[in-house]
Amino acid sequence: MKKPRSKKALYIGLPLALAVSIGAGFLAWNYLWKDNPGYPLKVMHQASELQERIISFDSHISIPLDFGAEGNEVDKDGSGQFDLVKANRGRLSGAALTIFGWPEMWNGPNAPHRPTPGFVDEARNQQEIRYKIISGMVRDFPNQVAIAYTPDDFRRLHGEGKFAIFISMLNAYPLGNDLNLLDQWAARGMRMFGFSYVGNNDWADSSRPLPFFNDSPDALNGLSAIGQQAVHRLNDLGVIIDVSQMSTKALEQVIQLSRSPIIASHSAPRALVDIPRNLSDHELQLIKDNGGVVQIVGFPAYLKPLSQPTRDKLNALRARFDLQPLPNLAFALMPGDPIITVWPEQRFGEYANALYATLEEEPKATLKDLGDAIDYAVKKIGIDHVGISSDFNEGGGVQGWKDVSEIRNVTAELITRGYSEADIAKLWGGNFLRVWDQVQKAAKPIKPSAE
Repeated sequence: MKKPRSKKALYIGLPLALAVSIGAGFLAWNYLWKDNPGYPLKVMHQASELQERIISFDSHISIPLDFGAEGNEVDKDGSGQFDLVKANRGRLSGAALTIFGWPEMWNGPNAPHRPTPGFVDEARNQQEIRYKIISGMVRDFPNQVAIAYTPDDFRRLHGEGKFAIFISMLNAYPLGNDLNLLDQWAARGMRMFGFSYVGNNDWADSSRPLPFFNDSPDALNGLSAIGQQAVHRLNDLGVIIDVSQMSTKALEQVIQLSRSPIIASHSAPRALVDIPRNLSDHELQLIKDNGGVVQIVGFPAYLKPLSQPTRDKLNALRARFDLQPLPNLAFALMPGDPIITVWPEQRFGEYANALYATLEEEPKATLKDLGDAIDYAVKKIGIDHVGISSDFNEGGGVQGWKDVSEIRNVTAELITRGYSEADIAKLWGGNFLRVWDQVQKAAKPIKPSAE
């Protein structure tokens, strides 16, 4: 009996058109059946066909510091959640690749350290590494990827079949108190800036102040003086302001000061999971009234509350560290108890490691949970003010959308919920591009300072 030939061998000797047809058919089967998380075949076919036509944009993907190195190549289908192969397979048009620096939490495995002056330099070094990674992608793969500096660039690159990189920056901490660094980064292509990450900084209060860094809630009462100046500077530069991860007071002040619409690049409704990191109905309404967009994030712990077994494990852990039972979900998702301010670094490290290990065991949220969050936001603030983001490489990913290759499944979920193709196109990028257009048109040339 003859040994069956491999799929690759079957293509050899076939006319090119036929080989391409077979290859396309195999890919279609893979999308519609093998990778289908349970949707009707008709829905998957519609989702697949729609992804071929619309502009799809993910507004928050983090770049690992080793991205592009051996084993984590840009142009290979690796183990990470984002690479050019997966983006092409999912027909993702482009994404906000986020440049950020935050070295304080861990300086080596299991070694927490409180901030020292040298950490600002290290944070800036991390920013530079990530910027060079992005620049290297564009240099090394010019036929596949390019940076979009304007909304028209983004649309043009989509038409050319190239992946469009939108450069965003998260966390003002590495900038110190130098407002002029915003100008320098805008000149390098930054088109969205988020003030906050975990922990307060000199510009804004975070929705997640970190006691280990001696933070307290609303330490600045929102924005500092330089934070307020930054709002105007970013408006002048035509850079979108990202309010995800800000405290409520800081978000309110940004909206009061900004003459341009803003974006929450990776957030979820607080009504689903009651934590300060999520947006309240009041905050959602403020963003709508501003003309902005809330990009609903596929981050499991923000989409569904922790299960009771996980809460029980966390309460047992807290008892071991002489902490009271969980007062709220916020303290379940990060080491946020005020008493941690006085803990030695070793004790904090032991608690944080055990906390995050327990959270890793929690069952992932699903596409249904993501769809519920999108539905909630759309019903509260309207289809024109909602978008989608993943937070890949920083904890994002739900069952059925584990990496950028699976965005068709998100589209399938939206189709099953009755969203029209026009509305899905708004959610996947149309609303974001509208804000970007408005921010760009409202920009003002920066006058050179007098010598």
